[in-house]
Amino acid sequence: MKLSQNEWKIMNALWKKSPATAREIIEQIPGNVGWAYTTVKTMLSRLVAKEAVSEYKRGNTSFYEPLIARDRAHKGAFTDLFEKVLDGTVEPLMHYLIEEKKISKKERQELIRMLEQATKED
Repeated sequence: MKLSQNEWKIMNALWKKSPATAREIIEQIPGNVGWAYTTVKTMLSRLVAKEAVSEYKRGNTSFYEPLIARDRAHKGAFTDLFEKVLDGTVEPLMHYLIEEKKISKKERQELIRMLEQATKED
């Protein structure tokens, strides 16, 4: 499933707290995105159409819940990134993580642990 940058913001808010109303979602989004209520409702409608989010009503209030798990969405995004941007190679990503993102010592150790585990399983 392909999500736009703004849809990711909404999904991240829903993964943190759901069910949630559109107003609660706006409050969960970090930073001041300055979105109008109607903008969020439009994006939520698109996510419902994509079957990424469910909507149900209590009275006149709509509540939203994610239909896809965060890890499944991440997997799809990473697959898309590797195929379209990185041409199936991990080296540019590794370079970015180490040189540009400056991952922490703890994150580097976890990466080493995961690579060692993967090597044992091969």
